[in-house]
Amino acid sequence: MAKKAPEVVVDPTGWMIDNEVANFILLHQKEVLYMCMLGYTFLHGSKVFHAVPKTAPVSYKLLSMILACTGGGILVPIFINNIPVPLANDAYPIAILTSFAIHYYFPIVGEVMNLSHLVKSLVVVLYETVRAKVVITFTLAAGAAISPSVFSFPLFGPIMCGTVAGCGGAFMPLNKGLDPIAKDGLQPPMSSSLVGAAMVHLFLNTSLSDGVINAKEKAHLHLALFFIAVGLINALDMKAKEKKE
Repeated sequence: MAKKAPEVVVDPTGWMIDNEVANFILLHQKEVLYMCMLGYTFLHGSKVFHAVPKTAPVSYKLLSMILACTGGGILVPIFINNIPVPLANDAYPIAILTSFAIHYYFPIVGEVMNLSHLVKSLVVVLYETVRAKVVITFTLAAGAAISPSVFSFPLFGPIMCGTVAGCGGAFMPLNKGLDPIAKDGLQPPMSSSLVGAAMVHLFLNTSLSDGVINAKEKAHLHLALFFIAVGLINALDMKAKEKKE
C-alpha cells in the first residue's frame, strides 16, 4: 500500500517574513547586522558627544559611549547569570570604537546627520533594528532562565529584562539613579521597550501565538517595525503639538 505524501502546511501570513525587507529587519545576514550595529553605535555616540562637556577627557567620552551603547547588554546578562554583550561579541566593541573615532576625528559627520532628515532617518532605522533584536533576544533569554512561579511561565521578570535591555544605557553609569526619568518621565526608548517587551513576551507565551508558524520571527518583525515607527516619529518631531491657551 502506497504511503500518503506528507501534507504541506500553508502559512497564510508567510509573506510577512518572506521578503527582502523582512530579511533586512530580522538581521539574517551578518553583513547587515554589522552595518546596523554601526548605525546603532553612531547614533548613541551622537547623543553622548552632545551631552558630555567638550573639555571632558577622551577616556571619559569613550567610557560614556561604551556604557550608553551596551548598558542593557551589561545589566540584563548580570541579572540572568550570563556573559555581558561587550565581552561575548567582539563586533560590538569594534563598532563602538569605529563610531567613536568618526565622532572624535570627523565631528562634521554627526552634524550632517542632525541637519539632514534623510540621513537621520536612515540611521534611526539601523538603530531601532538593532534595538529590537536586543530586546527580543534578552526577553527570550530571561524567559528561559527564570523559572515560573505563580503562572505557567515567568511573567514580570522577562518583561523587565527586555525593558532594561532596550534602554539600560540611559541609566549608565549607575550613579545617575533615576535622574534620566526624573524630569520628563519615561523617555520614548524606555516606554517603547516596556510595551514591546510586554507584547512580545505575552504573545509568545500565551494562546495568542497558537497555530502561528514562525511566531518568533513574526513577533521580532512587528517589534522592529514598532520601534522604527516610534523612533522616526520622535527623531523627525512628528508628534502632535500642544495647543497654547
